[in-house]
Amino acid sequence: MASVDDVREIALALPTVEERASGFTGEPMWRTKRGPVVWVRGPNGSDLRQLDEIGQEWPDGEIVAVRVESLEDKDALLAAEPEFLFTIPHFEGYSAVLVRLDRIERERLAELITDAWLTRIPVRMAREWLAEHGLE
Repeated sequence: MASVDDVREIALALPTVEERASGFTGEPMWRTKRGPVVWVRGPNGSDLRQLDEIGQEWPDGEIVAVRVESLEDKDALLAAEPEFLFTIPHFEGYSAVLVRLDRIERERLAELITDAWLTRIPVRMAREWLAEHGLE
């Protein structure tokens, strides 16, 4: 199982990622100049009301949001890994998934964060990084 400390370690190991406090919540987020990669995401009042309306509850444990490349990727991930990935009405139409850290293995979390980072860096940098790591 993973923790916010794992998120921090994974994210900060990637080039150009820096940690900041979210302007909305003050919670940690890890981003590049092109935007957020992964961020701690707790529920706000609106989230809880919307979930209540559809008969869902916010899960226990630490949650992070992770950027994904497209809405199609988001749908595929949610269908393939519902044991630790989910979404909420607030994220409808937004290319990110929510991750239950208490249910995901660190290795899989690292893959999700790395994929998110690849969407937030220049294409040339992504190609070079993938080549250096034998992942072309």
